[in-house]
Order: sequence, then structure tokens, then C-alpha cells
Amino acid sequence: QVQLVESGGGLVQAGGSLRLSCAASGGTFSSYAMGWFRQAPGKEREFVASITWIGITRYVDSVKGRFTISRDNAKNTVFLQMNSLKPEDTAVYYCNAGFSRSTMPPAAPGNYWGQGTQVTVSS
Repeated sequence: QVQLVESGGGLVQAGGSLRLSCAASGGTFSSYAMGWFRQAPGKEREFVASITWIGITRYVDSVKGRFTISRDNAKNTVFLQMNSLKPEDTAVYYCNAGFSRSTMPPAAPGNYWGQGTQVTVSS
């Protein structure tokens, strides 16, 4: 069983930056594809970014060039660096993990979720 704990959310003005972290435990971190999803009020949860076990990345079009996903397998941690934030990025951000040795970064979620961290971008 994999446990995921997010941190780093908060309130930021438009144009600002935040860095989310997700610490994983309970599994072999390097065997998991990791991802970030978000859910805004009244909307469905959506894919934001993912990274394979060897560091190949994938992003939703709306965050390309602004967000960067990365991982540190030695520290069992995945990060989401968010720059040039916009009010429409406001949402609860969830860390996700799924067992995968594929070189294709997934857009579909894996089996494990964190509890979420709130990101609010003011205009």
C-alpha cells in the first residue's frame, strides 16, 4: 500500500510561483509513474502532469511552459513547480501514483491518491 502526502499549496497572486511536493511511502517509489491532478470547485478532477519512473514527462496543454514535474527517487518525492500562475489554476491539487515500468507517461490516474493541497491564485 502506497501512502502519498502533499505539501506546498497556498495563496499566491497571479504571475507568482508555488512548488508542490508529494512524499511517498509504502512502496518501491522508482517502480511507480507519478502524476498530479487538480479539481476546481464544481468541476471534475483533471490531469495536470505525469512522469515515468525514468523521468519522461507529460503535461496538459494549459500548463505547458509554466509547470514542471520532477522526481527524486532517492527521496521518494515528486514535485510540481508552478510558475506564471493564473486564477484558473485555482484548485485542489492531488498527487497520484500507479505501478508502471512503461516509458509512456500516463494521463489516466493510478491506484493511489494523496489527500490534496489547496492552491489559490488571486487576480
